[in-house]
Amino acid sequence: RSIWISSLAVVLAAAAGLPLGIALALATFPGKRWVIAAFRAGMALPTVFVGVVCYAMFSRQGVLGPLELLYSPWAIVIGEFVLAFPIITAITHGAVKALDPRVGETALTLGAGPFRRWRTYISEARVGVVLAVLTAFGRCVTELGIAMMVGGNIKNHTRTLATATALETGKGEFARGIAMGVVLLVIALSVTIVIVLLSREDKE
Repeated sequence: RSIWISSLAVVLAAAAGLPLGIALALATFPGKRWVIAAFRAGMALPTVFVGVVCYAMFSRQGVLGPLELLYSPWAIVIGEFVLAFPIITAITHGAVKALDPRVGETALTLGAGPFRRWRTYISEARVGVVLAVLTAFGRCVTELGIAMMVGGNIKNHTRTLATATALETGKGEFARGIAMGVVLLVIALSVTIVIVLLSREDKE
């Protein structure tokens, strides 16, 4: 459940964040610096804050209350989407911004349309794009605040590894808590190792 919830949230965030990150790198408009600064600040959003905002939106009195998403896996997906979206957008912007300007000029000269040019940017900045997605996934799969507040930690429904770890530790089941924590640690370390390897490859 932890894997599919976080994976879906990151896929949706990538679908929205990658095009926006490329657009921010290429476009020029008033206030662009502030928009980029906002996305960079969003990379450090506290998960508890996101959880509180989502809870307010999904509760019965909230804007999205009629959808009855509170305490469902979809509420966690939306919360983690909010967490992952600025991460993917900001890192993608940085990766595309660092490309040689001649990449786009060459694609345009060869007659590539807008869609093909954007594919070219993603291809050329693929290491940065993968880093963005992996960083977002690592943040989502290990977060606790969103899953606890809008998921409710319901057994066989919204309980994730992070919330289960907190629950078992709170019950005094330290062995189970540590075991689940180790699984989370392995996932986080695996993502970190891949990020480090890709970063070294990029520098080479």
